[in-house]
Amino acid sequence: MLGDLRKHASTQFERPIHYAMVGRPVRFVGSETPEDDDFAVTRLREAFAAAGFERVDFEMEPVAAACAYEAALDHDELILIGDFGGGTSDFSLLQVGPGVRRRGRTPQDLLGNSGVGLAGDAFDARIVRKLVSPALGSNSEARSLNKLLPAVPAWIYGNLERWHYLSFLRTNSVREILKSARIRALEPEKIQALITLIEEDLGYQLHQAVQRVKFELSHSHSAEFRFREGGMDLRIPVTRREFEYWIENDLQAIEKSIDTLLKSSGIDPRAVNRVFLTGGSSFVPAVRRIFELRFGKDRIRSGNEFTSVAHGLALRAAESLRQTS
Repeated sequence: MLGDLRKHASTQFERPIHYAMVGRPVRFVGSETPEDDDFAVTRLREAFAAAGFERVDFEMEPVAAACAYEAALDHDELILIGDFGGGTSDFSLLQVGPGVRRRGRTPQDLLGNSGVGLAGDAFDARIVRKLVSPALGSNSEARSLNKLLPAVPAWIYGNLERWHYLSFLRTNSVREILKSARIRALEPEKIQALITLIEEDLGYQLHQAVQRVKFELSHSHSAEFRFREGGMDLRIPVTRREFEYWIENDLQAIEKSIDTLLKSSGIDPRAVNRVFLTGGSSFVPAVRRIFELRFGKDRIRSGNEFTSVAHGLALRAAESLRQTS
């Protein structure tokens, strides 16, 4: 993928591309120690080198988003950046503005950062678990020796919660498990729907439908999950209240990360001039409320939610190249 990216960039700009400014999360998914994060960065650096990049710089994604926000400022501010990616939620406190750019950015401008290894994909997984999987038999039972037992092992439904894991279920052993389950199930039509989903490899399309209903719930108090692909046709109503209940533990983890950042940096929430939220999950009303309760609605800013990090990385790359030229 990186090799193709470098090749197409070289073609577009009509010059060889050997330098990359790369965004990275504050905390990588699954990271438990700083050594874990260092390992992830090293692995990324090796991948870029294997793709032909001769120089690679890394920047925290929330810092990149701050650079994008800063580009439109005519005064200095202390800001908190909330960057909600697909797999991580990252938060940083920074001094930004034209005065910072004139004197030159220093490590002291970054007052602190924190992050958690969950965001949009975790929210999607909750929707799959609570809304979609029951329609595919996760709560269904089957008769076995005059007893009622779960029709399908729970681990199979666990693989539905990440779209790229669904392909791992296309094995003969899983086919035999589901074939037997459909015969014994009290709701065989739900098991058949699960079989169809797996056999037609519809994981990506399923998660697109999940993201659509999540987006609708960000703008309405109720929505309908709709999935019509191949031989499947699901229509399931859902409310924002239900969705917020499903992600309650995730929201608490985000709250804890923000409070930890404020405490460790010694910054009173009243001293923060602006809060800039970016990334797809920043649209989720329950996520925005976390910041509104701590900083007030009037200090919340957002915009270019899907491109601000890339824009900021380009600005940081320009800074870095000017400094080394």
